[in-house]
Amino acid sequence: MTSSILLKGCLKEDEAENVNKQKHTARRIYDRLVDELGFTGGESTIRQVVADFRKKTAKAFVPLSYEPGEAVQIDWGEATVYLQGQKVKINLFCMRQCYSADIFVKAFYRQNEESFLEGNVNGFDYFNGVPSKVIFDNAKVAVKEGFGTHAKAQERYQTLSAHYAFKTEFCNIASGHEKGLVEGLVGWIRRNVLVPIPRVENIDELNQILVERCLKYRTHQISRREFTVGQMVDVERLAFIPLPKYRFDTSKGTTTYKVDTFSTVKFDYNYYSVPINYVGKDISIKGFGNEVVMIHKHVQIAEYPRYYGRGDTKYKLEHYIDLIERSVFNAKPVKSTVSSQLLEIGKQLSGPKDMVKLLRLCVDYGEDKVIAAVEGLKVRQDLSIELVRSSLIPPVPDIKPLPLTNEIKVQTTKLSQYDQLIKGEDKAI
Repeated sequence: MTSSILLKGCLKEDEAENVNKQKHTARRIYDRLVDELGFTGGESTIRQVVADFRKKTAKAFVPLSYEPGEAVQIDWGEATVYLQGQKVKINLFCMRQCYSADIFVKAFYRQNEESFLEGNVNGFDYFNGVPSKVIFDNAKVAVKEGFGTHAKAQERYQTLSAHYAFKTEFCNIASGHEKGLVEGLVGWIRRNVLVPIPRVENIDELNQILVERCLKYRTHQISRREFTVGQMVDVERLAFIPLPKYRFDTSKGTTTYKVDTFSTVKFDYNYYSVPINYVGKDISIKGFGNEVVMIHKHVQIAEYPRYYGRGDTKYKLEHYIDLIERSVFNAKPVKSTVSSQLLEIGKQLSGPKDMVKLLRLCVDYGEDKVIAAVEGLKVRQDLSIELVRSSLIPPVPDIKPLPLTNEIKVQTTKLSQYDQLIKGEDKAI
Protein backbone atom coordinates (compact mmCIF):
# COMPACT_ATOMS: atom_id res chain seq x y z
CA MET A 1 0.00 0.00 0.00
CA THR A 2 2.81 2.39 0.95
CA SER A 3 4.55 1.67 -2.36
CA SER A 4 1.38 2.48 -4.29
CA ILE A 5 1.03 5.81 -2.43
CA LEU A 6 4.60 6.80 -3.30
CA LEU A 7 4.10 5.83 -6.96
CA LYS A 8 0.91 7.88 -7.28
CA GLY A 9 2.57 10.74 -5.43
CA CYS A 10 5.45 10.81 -7.94
CA LEU A 11 3.07 11.04 -10.90
CA LYS A 12 0.90 13.69 -9.26
CA GLU A 13 4.01 15.70 -8.44
CA ASP A 14 5.04 15.56 -12.12
CA GLU A 15 1.62 16.81 -13.16
CA ALA A 16 1.78 19.69 -10.68
CA GLU A 17 5.32 20.74 -11.66
CA ASN A 18 4.56 20.47 -15.40
CA VAL A 19 8.22 20.26 -16.48
CA ASN A 20 8.20 17.89 -19.45
CA LYS A 21 11.90 17.11 -19.45
CA GLN A 22 12.12 16.48 -15.69
CA LYS A 23 9.46 13.89 -14.92
CA HIS A 24 9.68 10.62 -13.04
CA THR A 25 10.53 7.65 -15.20
CA ALA A 26 9.63 4.12 -14.14
CA ARG A 27 13.34 3.57 -13.32
CA ARG A 28 13.44 6.67 -11.09
CA ILE A 29 10.29 5.57 -9.24
CA TYR A 30 11.81 2.11 -8.72
CA ASP A 31 15.02 3.64 -7.31
CA ARG A 32 13.00 5.79 -4.90
CA LEU A 33 10.97 2.79 -3.76
CA VAL A 34 14.18 0.89 -3.04
CA ASP A 35 15.96 3.80 -1.32
CA GLU A 36 13.03 5.21 0.65
CA LEU A 37 10.90 2.14 1.38
CA GLY A 38 13.27 -0.78 1.01
CA PHE A 39 11.27 -2.24 -1.88
CA THR A 40 12.45 -5.75 -2.81
CA GLY A 41 10.37 -6.41 -5.93
CA GLY A 42 11.58 -6.37 -9.53
CA GLU A 43 11.97 -3.26 -11.67
CA SER A 44 9.86 -4.81 -14.45
CA THR A 45 6.93 -4.97 -12.03
CA ILE A 46 7.16 -1.24 -11.37
CA ARG A 47 7.42 -0.52 -15.09
CA GLN A 48 4.17 -2.40 -15.74
CA VAL A 49 2.36 -0.71 -12.84
CA VAL A 50 3.46 2.76 -14.00
CA ALA A 51 2.35 2.01 -17.57
CA ASP A 52 -1.06 0.77 -16.42
CA PHE A 53 -1.52 3.76 -14.12
CA ARG A 54 -0.69 6.24 -16.88
CA LYS A 55 -3.18 4.58 -19.22
CA LYS A 56 -5.92 4.90 -16.59
CA THR A 57 -5.17 8.58 -16.00
CA ALA A 58 -4.99 9.54 -19.68
CA LYS A 59 -6.72 12.85 -20.33
CA ALA A 60 -9.79 13.19 -22.51
CA PHE A 61 -10.64 16.30 -24.53
CA VAL A 62 -13.83 17.65 -26.03
CA PRO A 63 -13.65 17.90 -29.85
CA LEU A 64 -13.76 21.53 -30.99
CA SER A 65 -15.72 22.93 -33.91
CA TYR A 66 -15.33 26.35 -35.53
CA GLU A 67 -17.36 28.47 -37.90
CA PRO A 68 -15.84 29.89 -41.11
CA GLY A 69 -13.52 32.80 -40.35
CA GLU A 70 -13.94 32.39 -36.60
CA ALA A 71 -10.38 31.63 -35.54
CA VAL A 72 -6.81 30.85 -36.52
CA GLN A 73 -4.13 29.12 -34.42
CA ILE A 74 -0.45 30.09 -34.48
CA ASP A 75 2.69 28.48 -33.08
CA TRP A 76 6.46 28.37 -33.41
CA GLY A 77 8.57 25.34 -34.27
CA GLU A 78 12.23 24.60 -35.04
CA ALA A 79 13.84 22.77 -37.93
CA THR A 80 17.30 22.14 -39.40
CA VAL A 81 18.32 23.19 -42.92
CA TYR A 82 21.49 23.86 -44.90
CA LEU A 83 22.00 27.55 -45.73
CA GLN A 84 24.87 28.02 -48.19
CA GLY A 85 26.16 24.59 -47.19
CA GLN A 86 26.10 25.31 -43.45
CA LYS A 87 23.83 23.27 -41.19
CA VAL A 88 21.72 25.69 -39.12
CA LYS A 89 18.54 25.78 -37.06
CA ILE A 90 15.74 27.99 -38.28
CA ASN A 91 12.40 28.92 -36.71
CA LEU A 92 9.07 28.13 -38.34
CA PHE A 93 6.13 30.48 -37.84
CA CYS A 94 3.03 28.32 -38.38
CA MET A 95 -0.55 29.54 -38.83
CA ARG A 96 -3.61 27.35 -39.43
CA GLN A 97 -7.25 28.19 -39.99
CA CYS A 98 -9.57 26.41 -37.56
CA TYR A 99 -12.46 25.87 -40.01
CA SER A 100 -10.78 25.01 -43.32
CA ALA A 101 -7.45 23.81 -41.81
CA ASP A 102 -5.67 25.91 -44.45
CA ILE A 103 -1.99 26.39 -43.56
CA PHE A 104 0.71 29.07 -43.78
CA VAL A 105 4.35 28.56 -42.76
CA LYS A 106 7.30 30.95 -42.96
CA ALA A 107 10.91 30.50 -41.84
CA PHE A 108 12.69 33.11 -39.72
CA TYR A 109 16.15 33.36 -38.22
CA ARG A 110 14.80 34.21 -34.76
CA GLN A 111 11.60 34.03 -32.70
CA ASN A 112 11.71 37.74 -31.88
CA GLU A 113 8.90 40.28 -31.81
CA GLU A 114 9.44 41.63 -35.31
CA SER A 115 9.44 38.10 -36.77
CA PHE A 116 6.28 37.24 -34.82
CA LEU A 117 4.43 40.33 -36.03
CA GLU A 118 5.66 39.82 -39.59
CA GLY A 119 4.51 36.21 -39.54
CA ASN A 120 1.01 37.30 -38.56
CA VAL A 121 0.83 39.94 -41.30
CA ASN A 122 2.26 37.58 -43.93
CA GLY A 123 -0.32 34.98 -42.90
CA PHE A 124 -3.20 37.42 -43.25
CA ASP A 125 -1.88 38.42 -46.68
CA TYR A 126 -1.64 34.76 -47.71
CA PHE A 127 -5.20 34.00 -46.56
CA ASN A 128 -6.40 37.30 -48.07
CA GLY A 129 -8.32 38.15 -44.95
CA VAL A 130 -8.31 38.22 -41.15
CA PRO A 131 -10.07 35.80 -38.76
CA SER A 132 -12.13 37.08 -35.84
CA LYS A 133 -9.63 35.80 -33.27
CA VAL A 134 -6.03 34.54 -33.15
CA ILE A 135 -5.19 31.75 -30.69
CA PHE A 136 -1.63 31.55 -29.37
CA ASP A 137 0.23 30.32 -26.29
CA ASN A 138 1.80 32.51 -23.60
CA ALA A 139 5.15 33.23 -25.29
CA LYS A 140 6.82 36.51 -24.33
CA VAL A 141 6.72 37.84 -27.89
CA ALA A 142 2.95 38.12 -27.45
CA VAL A 143 2.26 38.17 -23.70
CA LYS A 144 3.51 40.91 -21.38
CA GLU A 145 2.21 39.34 -18.17
CA GLY A 146 -0.26 36.73 -16.94
CA PHE A 147 -1.45 33.66 -18.82
CA GLY A 148 -4.56 32.22 -20.43
CA THR A 149 -7.66 34.34 -19.93
CA HIS A 150 -5.66 36.60 -17.60
CA ALA A 151 -2.87 37.29 -20.11
CA LYS A 152 -2.05 40.86 -21.08
CA ALA A 153 -0.76 41.20 -24.64
CA GLN A 154 2.45 43.01 -25.49
CA GLU A 155 1.91 46.60 -26.63
CA ARG A 156 2.85 46.06 -30.28
CA TYR A 157 0.74 42.90 -30.48
CA GLN A 158 -2.21 44.91 -29.12
CA THR A 159 -1.56 47.51 -31.80
CA LEU A 160 -1.44 44.82 -34.48
CA SER A 161 -4.76 43.35 -33.29
CA ALA A 162 -6.38 46.79 -33.35
CA HIS A 163 -5.02 47.48 -36.86
CA TYR A 164 -6.41 44.21 -38.24
CA ALA A 165 -9.49 44.13 -35.96
CA PHE A 166 -8.98 40.64 -34.53
CA LYS A 167 -9.30 39.47 -30.93
CA THR A 168 -6.30 37.91 -29.16
CA GLU A 169 -6.84 34.68 -27.25
CA PHE A 170 -4.18 32.87 -25.21
CA CYS A 171 -4.07 29.22 -24.14
CA ASN A 172 -3.98 28.03 -20.55
CA ILE A 173 -0.71 26.63 -19.21
CA ALA A 174 0.03 23.04 -20.28
CA SER A 175 -2.98 23.07 -22.59
CA GLY A 176 -1.49 22.39 -25.99
CA HIS A 177 -4.75 20.74 -27.06
CA GLU A 178 -6.30 24.22 -27.19
CA LYS A 179 -4.25 24.81 -30.35
CA GLY A 180 -3.76 21.21 -31.39
CA LEU A 181 -4.40 21.94 -35.08
CA VAL A 182 -1.32 24.11 -35.43
CA GLU A 183 0.85 21.96 -33.17
CA GLY A 184 0.19 19.07 -35.53
CA LEU A 185 1.20 21.34 -38.42
CA VAL A 186 4.70 21.92 -37.00
CA GLY A 187 5.47 18.19 -37.06
CA TRP A 188 3.80 17.74 -40.46
CA ILE A 189 6.05 20.39 -42.03
CA ARG A 190 9.19 18.79 -40.60
CA ARG A 191 8.27 15.31 -41.86
CA ASN A 192 6.70 16.15 -45.22
CA VAL A 193 8.50 19.27 -46.45
CA LEU A 194 11.88 19.34 -44.72
CA VAL A 195 12.88 15.71 -45.34
CA PRO A 196 15.43 15.27 -46.78
CA ILE A 197 16.98 18.33 -45.17
CA PRO A 198 16.74 21.18 -47.72
CA ARG A 199 19.91 22.74 -49.11
CA VAL A 200 19.22 26.34 -50.08
CA GLU A 201 21.26 29.47 -50.74
CA ASN A 202 19.17 31.76 -48.56
CA ILE A 203 16.09 31.85 -46.37
CA ASP A 204 14.01 33.41 -49.18
CA GLU A 205 14.55 30.27 -51.27
CA LEU A 206 13.43 28.14 -48.33
CA ASN A 207 10.30 30.27 -47.88
CA GLN A 208 9.46 29.85 -51.54
CA ILE A 209 9.52 26.06 -51.03
CA LEU A 210 7.28 26.41 -47.97
CA VAL A 211 4.65 28.62 -49.62
CA GLU A 212 4.48 26.32 -52.66
CA ARG A 213 3.80 23.37 -50.34
CA CYS A 214 1.14 25.39 -48.47
CA LEU A 215 -0.62 26.08 -51.77
CA LYS A 216 -0.42 22.42 -52.72
CA TYR A 217 -2.04 21.48 -49.39
CA ARG A 218 -5.27 23.08 -50.57
CA THR A 219 -5.82 20.07 -52.85
CA HIS A 220 -5.73 17.78 -49.81
CA GLN A 221 -8.93 16.31 -48.36
CA ILE A 222 -8.78 15.63 -44.63
CA SER A 223 -10.18 12.36 -43.36
CA ARG A 224 -13.89 12.46 -42.48
CA ARG A 225 -14.37 15.78 -44.28
CA GLU A 226 -16.61 16.10 -47.31
CA PHE A 227 -14.62 18.78 -49.13
CA THR A 228 -10.97 19.56 -49.89
CA VAL A 229 -9.10 22.21 -47.91
CA GLY A 230 -9.24 24.53 -50.93
CA GLN A 231 -13.00 24.18 -51.27
CA MET A 232 -13.44 25.03 -47.59
CA VAL A 233 -11.08 27.99 -48.05
CA ASP A 234 -13.45 29.41 -50.66
CA VAL A 235 -16.23 29.32 -48.06
CA GLU A 236 -14.07 30.73 -45.28
CA ARG A 237 -12.83 33.71 -47.28
CA LEU A 238 -16.37 35.11 -47.39
CA ALA A 239 -16.38 35.32 -43.59
CA PHE A 240 -12.96 36.96 -43.12
CA ILE A 241 -12.49 40.52 -41.93
CA PRO A 242 -11.16 42.42 -45.00
CA LEU A 243 -7.50 43.41 -45.02
CA PRO A 244 -6.95 47.07 -44.03
CA LYS A 245 -5.99 49.63 -46.64
CA TYR A 246 -2.52 50.12 -45.14
CA ARG A 247 -0.19 47.29 -44.18
CA PHE A 248 1.06 47.24 -40.58
CA ASP A 249 4.77 48.10 -40.21
CA THR A 250 6.24 45.09 -38.39
CA SER A 251 9.84 46.33 -38.37
CA LYS A 252 12.01 47.15 -35.42
CA GLY A 253 12.76 50.77 -36.25
CA THR A 254 15.56 52.97 -34.99
CA THR A 255 16.00 56.70 -34.72
CA THR A 256 17.88 58.44 -37.49
CA TYR A 257 21.54 57.48 -37.64
CA LYS A 258 24.41 59.43 -39.23
CA VAL A 259 26.45 57.48 -41.79
CA ASP A 260 30.09 57.33 -40.63
CA THR A 261 33.20 58.03 -42.70
CA PHE A 262 33.45 54.35 -43.67
CA SER A 263 29.98 54.64 -45.21
CA THR A 264 28.48 52.27 -42.65
CA VAL A 265 25.64 52.44 -40.12
CA LYS A 266 25.04 50.37 -37.00
CA PHE A 267 21.94 48.28 -36.36
CA ASP A 268 21.73 46.14 -33.22
CA TYR A 269 25.28 44.84 -32.79
CA ASN A 270 26.55 45.02 -36.38
CA TYR A 271 27.43 47.50 -39.12
CA TYR A 272 26.10 47.63 -42.68
CA SER A 273 27.44 49.64 -45.61
CA VAL A 274 25.46 52.13 -47.68
CA PRO A 275 26.43 54.02 -50.88
CA ILE A 276 29.29 56.47 -50.24
CA ASN A 277 27.27 59.51 -51.33
CA TYR A 278 25.33 59.19 -48.04
CA VAL A 279 28.40 59.68 -45.81
CA GLY A 280 27.56 62.25 -43.12
CA LYS A 281 23.84 62.12 -43.85
CA ASP A 282 21.07 60.95 -41.52
CA ILE A 283 19.23 57.80 -42.56
CA SER A 284 16.59 55.53 -41.01
CA ILE A 285 16.99 51.80 -40.45
CA LYS A 286 14.19 49.22 -40.34
CA GLY A 287 14.90 45.75 -38.97
CA PHE A 288 12.48 43.07 -40.15
CA GLY A 289 12.63 39.42 -39.15
CA ASN A 290 14.93 38.40 -41.99
CA GLU A 291 16.00 41.73 -43.57
CA VAL A 292 17.50 45.08 -42.68
CA VAL A 293 16.51 48.07 -44.82
CA MET A 294 18.15 51.52 -44.95
CA ILE A 295 16.03 54.53 -45.99
CA HIS A 296 16.88 58.15 -46.80
CA LYS A 297 14.08 60.66 -47.37
CA HIS A 298 11.53 57.86 -47.97
CA VAL A 299 13.79 56.18 -50.56
CA GLN A 300 15.30 52.75 -49.88
CA ILE A 301 19.08 52.97 -50.42
CA ALA A 302 20.25 49.53 -49.23
CA GLU A 303 18.94 46.15 -48.09
CA TYR A 304 20.65 43.16 -46.43
CA PRO A 305 19.75 39.76 -45.01
CA ARG A 306 19.56 40.41 -41.27
CA TYR A 307 22.64 39.23 -39.43
CA TYR A 308 22.19 38.12 -35.80
CA GLY A 309 25.85 37.83 -34.86
CA ARG A 310 27.84 40.49 -33.03
CA GLY A 311 30.61 42.89 -33.95
CA ASP A 312 30.64 42.24 -37.69
CA THR A 313 30.38 44.50 -40.73
CA LYS A 314 28.48 43.64 -43.91
CA TYR A 315 29.63 45.29 -47.12
CA LYS A 316 28.27 45.60 -50.62
CA LEU A 317 30.88 46.06 -53.32
CA GLU A 318 28.82 48.49 -55.38
CA HIS A 319 28.73 50.95 -52.46
CA TYR A 320 32.52 51.53 -52.70
CA ILE A 321 33.29 50.99 -56.36
CA ASP A 322 34.15 54.66 -57.00
CA LEU A 323 36.60 54.87 -54.08
CA ILE A 324 38.76 51.78 -54.29
CA GLU A 325 40.91 52.24 -57.38
CA ARG A 326 44.15 53.06 -55.54
CA SER A 327 43.89 50.31 -52.91
CA VAL A 328 41.67 47.87 -54.72
CA PHE A 329 43.55 44.72 -53.72
CA ASN A 330 43.62 45.67 -50.03
CA ALA A 331 40.19 47.29 -49.68
CA LYS A 332 38.17 45.48 -47.02
CA PRO A 333 34.87 45.75 -48.93
CA VAL A 334 36.61 43.94 -51.81
CA LYS A 335 38.36 41.26 -49.78
CA SER A 336 35.22 40.50 -47.76
CA THR A 337 32.82 40.28 -50.72
CA VAL A 338 34.68 38.71 -53.67
CA SER A 339 36.40 35.34 -53.91
CA SER A 340 40.15 34.77 -53.92
CA GLN A 341 39.70 33.34 -57.42
CA LEU A 342 38.44 36.69 -58.70
CA LEU A 343 41.30 38.53 -56.98
CA GLU A 344 43.79 36.27 -58.75
CA ILE A 345 42.10 37.04 -62.08
CA GLY A 346 42.38 40.75 -61.29
CA LYS A 347 46.12 40.44 -60.69
CA GLN A 348 46.52 39.12 -64.25
CA LEU A 349 45.18 42.40 -65.63
CA SER A 350 47.26 45.50 -66.35
CA GLY A 351 46.67 47.27 -63.05
CA PRO A 352 44.26 48.61 -60.41
CA LYS A 353 42.14 50.49 -62.95
CA ASP A 354 41.37 47.28 -64.82
CA MET A 355 40.65 45.53 -61.52
CA VAL A 356 38.03 48.19 -60.75
CA LYS A 357 36.54 47.65 -64.21
CA LEU A 358 36.47 43.92 -63.47
CA LEU A 359 34.59 44.63 -60.22
CA ARG A 360 32.09 46.76 -62.12
CA LEU A 361 31.46 43.79 -64.40
CA CYS A 362 30.81 41.71 -61.27
CA VAL A 363 28.24 44.27 -60.08
CA ASP A 364 26.53 44.27 -63.49
CA TYR A 365 26.71 40.55 -64.39
CA GLY A 366 27.50 38.72 -61.14
CA GLU A 367 30.81 37.26 -60.00
CA ASP A 368 30.00 33.72 -61.13
CA LYS A 369 29.39 34.81 -64.72
CA VAL A 370 32.60 36.86 -64.82
CA ILE A 371 34.70 33.94 -63.56
CA ALA A 372 33.00 31.57 -66.00
CA ALA A 373 33.72 34.00 -68.85
CA VAL A 374 37.43 34.15 -67.96
CA GLU A 375 37.66 30.37 -67.70
CA GLY A 376 35.96 30.10 -71.07
CA LEU A 377 38.68 32.27 -72.63
CA LYS A 378 41.39 29.82 -71.52
CA VAL A 379 43.92 32.66 -71.53
CA ARG A 380 46.77 32.57 -69.03
CA GLN A 381 48.76 35.48 -70.43
CA ASP A 382 47.78 38.82 -71.97
CA LEU A 383 44.36 38.71 -70.30
CA SER A 384 42.62 42.03 -70.82
CA ILE A 385 39.46 43.60 -69.50
CA GLU A 386 38.26 44.02 -73.11
CA LEU A 387 38.45 40.25 -73.64
CA VAL A 388 36.47 39.62 -70.47
CA ARG A 389 33.85 42.22 -71.35
CA SER A 390 33.43 40.93 -74.90
CA SER A 391 32.85 37.41 -73.65
CA LEU A 392 30.09 38.65 -71.34
CA ILE A 393 28.19 40.64 -73.98
CA PRO A 394 25.93 38.26 -75.92
CA PRO A 395 26.70 38.14 -79.65
CA VAL A 396 24.33 39.92 -82.02
CA PRO A 397 22.29 37.25 -83.82
CA ASP A 398 22.82 36.95 -87.56
CA ILE A 399 19.92 38.36 -89.53
CA LYS A 400 19.48 36.49 -92.78
CA PRO A 401 18.38 38.69 -95.72
CA LEU A 402 15.15 37.84 -97.45
CA PRO A 403 15.73 35.80 -100.63
CA LEU A 404 15.40 37.70 -103.92
CA THR A 405 12.59 36.57 -106.14
CA ASN A 406 11.05 37.56 -109.45
CA GLU A 407 7.58 36.74 -108.23
CA ILE A 408 6.99 39.94 -106.26
CA LYS A 409 3.43 41.05 -106.93
CA VAL A 410 2.63 44.76 -107.08
CA GLN A 411 -0.98 45.81 -106.78
CA THR A 412 -1.94 48.42 -109.36
CA THR A 413 -3.73 51.57 -108.30
CA LYS A 414 -7.17 52.31 -109.73
CA LEU A 415 -6.84 55.95 -110.85
CA SER A 416 -10.53 56.16 -111.67
CA GLN A 417 -11.22 56.58 -107.95
CA TYR A 418 -9.18 59.82 -107.91
CA ASP A 419 -11.07 61.13 -110.97
CA GLN A 420 -14.37 60.63 -109.13
CA LEU A 421 -12.98 62.40 -106.08
CA ILE A 422 -11.85 65.44 -108.15
CA LYS A 423 -15.23 65.68 -109.89
CA GLY A 424 -16.95 65.61 -106.50
CA GLU A 425 -14.77 68.53 -105.25
CA ASP A 426 -15.57 70.56 -108.39
CA LYS A 427 -19.30 70.15 -107.76
CA ALA A 428 -18.88 71.20 -104.14
CA ILE A 429 -17.11 74.41 -105.20
